[in-house]
Amino acid sequence: MNGFLNLLKPPGMSSGAAVAVIKRLAGARVGHAGTLDPEAAGVLPIMIGRATRLLDYFTDKSKSYVAEISFSGATDTQDAQGMIRTPGTRIPDRTEIERALSAFRGTILQRPPAYSALKKNGVPLYALARKGQEVETEARETEIRSLTLGERTGADGYMLHVDCGGGTYIRTLCHDIGAALGAPAHMRFLLRTRAGVFSIENAVTLEEVQEAAAQGGFEKLLLPLDAPLLTLPRVDLPEKYWKLGRNGGKLPSETAQLQQNEQCRIYAGEELLGVGHRDGTVIRFDVGLTGG
Repeated sequence: MNGFLNLLKPPGMSSGAAVAVIKRLAGARVGHAGTLDPEAAGVLPIMIGRATRLLDYFTDKSKSYVAEISFSGATDTQDAQGMIRTPGTRIPDRTEIERALSAFRGTILQRPPAYSALKKNGVPLYALARKGQEVETEARETEIRSLTLGERTGADGYMLHVDCGGGTYIRTLCHDIGAALGAPAHMRFLLRTRAGVFSIENAVTLEEVQEAAAQGGFEKLLLPLDAPLLTLPRVDLPEKYWKLGRNGGKLPSETAQLQQNEQCRIYAGEELLGVGHRDGTVIRFDVGLTGG
């Protein structure tokens, strides 16, 4: 069983717990791409079997979110699960927020939150923060491709629609928007609607996966191994090279029109053999999918 499952993770469950359920149902090696915090919901791509080898080769790592920003105060975790450290004193109006959002579009610097899974000396930052240790994180670049203000929610909130690059913390974005406005804020709700090619429109719930598995139809839910690789050039090997390709051997570069070091996906007929790149006069495999 090999492929990708586009799972709609429910709120209140960690990404690791969701993976454990799928692993039990699939009876195969399982991994996931793009961790969601336990209280967040939405698209969680699950890699099954040989798909676990392909994470580093996803050609689109961008993500889309719907988030609620609350101006009731800033919390220690930057989301609604934390303790309010700086109470909110006012609720900005739409015009003021719209004006502030312009500074958060494009390439920005973002300092990851202390309560995150990033590690320092092998220890997750959230573990250090929970012990009361001061955690200093370095600012790093991230890309906000689109950021729009949605409807007003309740007495102190607004919805935000975000399209961003990988590694962006939406709760930090909410915190920083509040800081820029002088109106302490945190993220109250988060839904991931897209992760690369995986969209919420065709995601499946845990209940649907469990029902399919009970009826012997689990595999029908899987997307093919090449689903997140389709922007890479396709190399179709002549049949005389199929055995060599399945064994992970070096392939003659004249089998494809590739630039030096350009990556590609390699096929024997309709079978994806792996991902490789041109190295001089040969194509070398970066990752093979037919062995082991």
